[in-house]
Formats: sequence, C-alpha cells, structure tokens
Amino acid sequence: MRLSHFKFNKQERSGIFFLLLLVALLQGVYFFVKSKPFGGSPKFNEDVLALAQLDSLRNVVLSDSLRLLPFNPNYISDYKGYVLGLSTDELDRLFAFRKQGKYVNSAEDFQEVTQISDSLLEAISPYFKFPEWRQRETIKPSVPFIPKEKVVVPKDLNLATKEELMRVNGIGEKLSDRIINFRDKLGGFLVNEQLYDVYGLDPDVVKRALARFQVLHQPNITKININIASIQELSALLYINRDLAREIVSHREANGAFSALDELVNVKTFPKERIDRIKLYLTL
Repeated sequence: MRLSHFKFNKQERSGIFFLLLLVALLQGVYFFVKSKPFGGSPKFNEDVLALAQLDSLRNVVLSDSLRLLPFNPNYISDYKGYVLGLSTDELDRLFAFRKQGKYVNSAEDFQEVTQISDSLLEAISPYFKFPEWRQRETIKPSVPFIPKEKVVVPKDLNLATKEELMRVNGIGEKLSDRIINFRDKLGGFLVNEQLYDVYGLDPDVVKRALARFQVLHQPNITKININIASIQELSALLYINRDLAREIVSHREANGAFSALDELVNVKTFPKERIDRIKLYLTL
C-alpha cells in the first residue's frame, strides 16, 4: 500500500495555515504601502502642538542669536530669515534686490527693500553690521543747503510784449492780449497795482508777473480837472463810465466845487475801493 505525498498531520496543517496567513498579511501591508502614493491625494494633518513648539524654539533662537551674533543683512539666508521672523515674500524682495548687484547700507534701506514692519525692524536692526567702507560711503556730513538766490532784473511793464507776458505761469494768449489792451486804454500803467485791475487776472498770477515786470517809467498823462471837466471828458477815463461821470457833475453842481479829491467818495455810486487809482488821473 502506497502512502500519499499530499497527506499532512494536524501539526503540519496548522503550520501551513499560519504560514499562509503571514504571507497574506505581508502582501496586504505591501500593497497598502505600495499603492498609497499613487492613489489620490494623501492627506496630512498639521501637528499644531509641534508647530507651536517650533515657533517657540525659533523665538528663543532669535533672541539668543541676536544677542550674540551681529550680522550683515545683505547676506541673510532662508534659514536665517525664518529665524529672524521675515516672511518668504520679504526675503524674496531682498534676494531680488541683491540679484541686481545692489546692497542695503542702512536699516532704512533694508526696510524699504523688504517692507518689513516697524516692530520687526526695531527688534533686529540693532544687530545689523555693515562694512566700515559702506558706512563711510553712506554717511555724509550734515551741511545746510543754502540755495543761491536768482537775481531777476524786472523789465518795464509798459514795454512788455505779448510773448514776454506769456512766459509768466498763468498768463496765456487771451490774458496777455487783455493786459496790453488795458494798458493801451490807460495810456500806460502809472503804478504796479493797476495790473490787479485787469479782468480775469488772478492775484497770484499778478504777483508772479510783478516779479518780472515793474512800472519803471511812468507815461506822461494830462490830468483832468474834476471841477471843470464835462461828462464826456470824465467818461473818457477807463475807471469812470458815463453814468458815474454824470453823477460826479451833478454832485458838483449841487454842492459846489470839490476841495479835495477824496470828496469823490461822497458821490452816490462812486467806487470807493478805487479812489487811489482814479485820483492818479484827476486834479483840482
């Protein structure tokens, strides 16, 4: 009688069972680990406690290193920047600046380039160490700047051309024409202040114009006698219209001759604010 080679006792069968079970477990672990990187996006959970401890250690290192190790901020590494408290954006700005072959030479330069906060700059800037030649290059003696006064020799306002007037900031073609027409009707400016009487000319523009032009030579004019002048003669003056001329004559006829030019302010519609201008063309 032949014995079968495939017949096992109880102990052998148990050993084979456990061996197969072990192989199955190992295969399962292998396929689990093997398939993990390729199956979807792995999920990672932040270890908040570990991060907090890391930040705490960073602060300790920061305080210790700043207290012991002054440094040139032009050569900050990624790690050094992280320890100092700089963000990646702030470090990138510094690195981009340095790639241009440029250097920061002061704490103010460093903040301008990196755009770090005032509080962080205050904490780390005492430990900045720049080369002595850089410091000598950037520190300049404090010498007060005294601008040289530009001497402007004024021209005669009564001889100023249209083109010359247009060189004044605020005076264009229309205003320059208006100034010249006003001057011609007056027969020439007698005083600088008459430039303020040009319609549409801003007081600030007048000041700029008078810095370049002055009444250097007064024109010869024939003054009008206020006590004998007719309505037509008075209204020929630029400052007196026909209605005002009529009232001046009526006031003179009703109250007698004027004894002083300042008595003109007693005329009903007389422009008191222009008495000084009008008196330039009148006499008694």
